[in-house]
Amino acid sequence: MKTTLLNQRKERDELMSRPYLSRHTKYNINELLDSRIIKLITGPRRAGKSTEALLILKNRKFAYLNFDDADLLKKWDEALVMRMLDEVYPCYEFLLLDEVQNLDKWDLWVGKLYRRGKNLIITGSNANMLSSEMATVLTGRYIQIEMLPFGLHEVFEWNHLNINNIKEEEKTNTSAVCDDYLRNGGYPETMASRYITRSYLSTLFDSMILKDIVKRHNVRNITDLNNLAMYMLSNFCNPLSANELAIELGISSTSTAKKFMDYLHEPYLFYYLSRYNNKLKLMKKAPQKVYVVDNGFVAAKAFSLSDNLGRLLENQVFIELLRRGYDTGKTMFYYRSRNNKEVDFVLRNGIHVESLIQVCYDLSSPKTEKREVNALIEGAEELNCRNLLIVTNSDERMIMNNGYTIKVLPVVKF
Repeated sequence: MKTTLLNQRKERDELMSRPYLSRHTKYNINELLDSRIIKLITGPRRAGKSTEALLILKNRKFAYLNFDDADLLKKWDEALVMRMLDEVYPCYEFLLLDEVQNLDKWDLWVGKLYRRGKNLIITGSNANMLSSEMATVLTGRYIQIEMLPFGLHEVFEWNHLNINNIKEEEKTNTSAVCDDYLRNGGYPETMASRYITRSYLSTLFDSMILKDIVKRHNVRNITDLNNLAMYMLSNFCNPLSANELAIELGISSTSTAKKFMDYLHEPYLFYYLSRYNNKLKLMKKAPQKVYVVDNGFVAAKAFSLSDNLGRLLENQVFIELLRRGYDTGKTMFYYRSRNNKEVDFVLRNGIHVESLIQVCYDLSSPKTEKREVNALIEGAEELNCRNLLIVTNSDERMIMNNGYTIKVLPVVKF
């Protein structure tokens, strides 16, 4: 066990020696570290959770356990591990548990560590950590920091550009960066080597399904699970229901399709957006729109005969809204009017609708503008909202229509 921990320490030190871009977070890191509350960093695999945890702790004395290490899991002995940690990391002040969901009954062990006064930083690639496991054992004792792949503002920083101050001579480069991000996404390890993006993300996609779903849930019908994942990836931004998916893909039952959909959300691979309705029963019956955590997965895996730039932009806006703290089913929805016109995003604050957002890659066609504006105004009238926005690729202006003012913004300013 000591050899395993010493090897992990070498890996930790090697990782910390590399240059990294510090991620954006709404929290004061020093205040978080001074608190005994558990710091839970969640998000998909390879999105930068471990790196951010290491950056947070860089100048602190901390011990490190990586539960993506099969050797550690195979030899696991709680009492022995704790003794060896004291030997390998004498007088450590913080304990970093990386991908801890891989450890059987990890939540009970973490609860014990918390009661013993350990200052814990935990990373995990499973949304179920919050919904059932972490929430049950450690209610009120943790704070979640969600880490997604790079947002556009972070991609700008990576390219040494200021998203809030784009100079005239930088506009061509800026446009290229935006287009590249739209198509290839923001996974950190692909930023410096864009030529590997598709092969890297294809392998990562398959790994997430096998490691985080098949192995964790002992899924036997891997073919149906893979077919469902590929179908949703090829139909991202479209409304889908478990019943429709079961019929279309020949899955044995609607409940199995629903179960597989839930599994595919757990590793933060897919998200589902509910249709807004004041009646909860009707909201639950309506199809949900499907989004993927990073646009790069679409280019890497989805079967498509066109670029789907409009849907890629919509997916990008959805993930950005997640970064800003909007929550599917609670504060973010889509909407269909009485005349079946769709509004891409309804943002709610408490019981009030605070904003309606349409996403349209190219608004230059009068026919397209009329369609998007009419849907937005119809939604505004029915939901009593006047804060209206259309996000585009490059268009910026104001549209006055039927007593409403609609702001049109390019995604780089959104």
